[in-house]
Amino acid sequence: MLVQNRIFEELKRMYPVVKCELDYKDLYELLIAVVLSAQTTDKAVNKVTPGLFSKYPTVFDLAKAEFSDVKELIKTIGLANTKAKNIIALAKLLVENHNGEVPNDYDALVSLPGVGRKTANVVLGEGFRIPTIPVDTHVNRVSNRLNLANSKDPLKVEQSLMELYDPQDWYDLHLRLIHFGRYFCKAKNPECDKCPFQDICQYYTKNHPKE
Repeated sequence: MLVQNRIFEELKRMYPVVKCELDYKDLYELLIAVVLSAQTTDKAVNKVTPGLFSKYPTVFDLAKAEFSDVKELIKTIGLANTKAKNIIALAKLLVENHNGEVPNDYDALVSLPGVGRKTANVVLGEGFRIPTIPVDTHVNRVSNRLNLANSKDPLKVEQSLMELYDPQDWYDLHLRLIHFGRYFCKAKNPECDKCPFQDICQYYTKNHPKE
């Protein structure tokens, strides 16, 4: 079995059911939640979005929001100032240019304030089931440790993974890599002693030299 297939099969065994850990009810909530999740945790975002979406249940409501009100609602997450400005501006553009609908087009998504490549890929993959591989810090770290990629550049990591796997597997692979990186192969104190990939992991080889 090819190494990349072995990795995917083992991740499916470890995490038979995976899903996005951001709470959302529709595409509007998904997009806002993903923008808010930059450089913070899904858990932190899930604490602030109920209040945010209660006050601004639609993109049309958020487009008319006051900066100070939005900032107050999301103040516990990182970069709250910038994110408050971005999601209000983003909502205005969705209303003006897309009739309040979240577009299923990469270029349209990345033209929105606060939306980069990873955010756009999450929205396309999670919201529209268009094959994508969003590369966050966990996907990046695990891919390099397991020799699925050889670069810290998220775009190059994404391209490496796209070459190794079928498009139909991309998004599920990304979710499992996130789970593995978030809960098992952590940046600090990974569970190397229980890892099924000791024989192919650069991190393990480096930190557990043979005597």
